Amino acid sequence: MNVEDVLSVDDQARVVEAIRLAELNTSGEVKVHLERFCKGDALDRAKEKFAKLNLHKTELRNAVIVYVAIEDRKAAIFGDEGIHAKVDDDYWKTELDVMLSHFKQGDYAGGLIQVVTDIGDKLKAEFPYNAATDTNEVSNEISR
Repeated sequence: MNVEDVLSVDDQARVVEAIRLAELNTSGEVKVHLERFCKGDALDRAKEKFAKLNLHKTELRNAVIVYVAIEDRKAAIFGDEGIHAKVDDDYWKTELDVMLSHFKQGDYAGGLIQVVTDIGDKLKAEFPYNAATDTNEVSNEISR
C-alpha cells in the first residue's frame, strides 16, 4: 500500500492546504510525514523523523510532526519542547485518537485535516502570529 492508495493527489493537496491555513494565525509549524512502514514504536520513529527534518530548529521550538506509517497502521504526534511545555500528553493522545477514528473509517484525508486544524488552533492560542517576525520555517508539503 502506497501513500496514493490512501490519499489521492487531490487529498494530498487538501492536507497541504489545511497545513497552510493552520499556520496562518500562528508562528508554529505543522509537518505531516507519511511512510509505508515503521519498525518499532511510532512515537520513537516520529521523534527520529522530527530530528531528521530539522523541525527542532524552529525559533520558538513550536513545530509539531504528525507521523503515519500506512502499511503498519501506526501513527504518532510529537511536539517540540516549546509547544509541549504548553500542553500535556493527554492533548497529544486525544488528537491522535481523533485522527485514528477517521482512519478506521477509511478517511485518511479527513483525519489528517482534522488533526492539523486542531493543532493549528492550539498553536494559535499558545503562539499567535506576529507579522513582524513570522516566517514559514518549515515546508507545508507532506514529507515521505
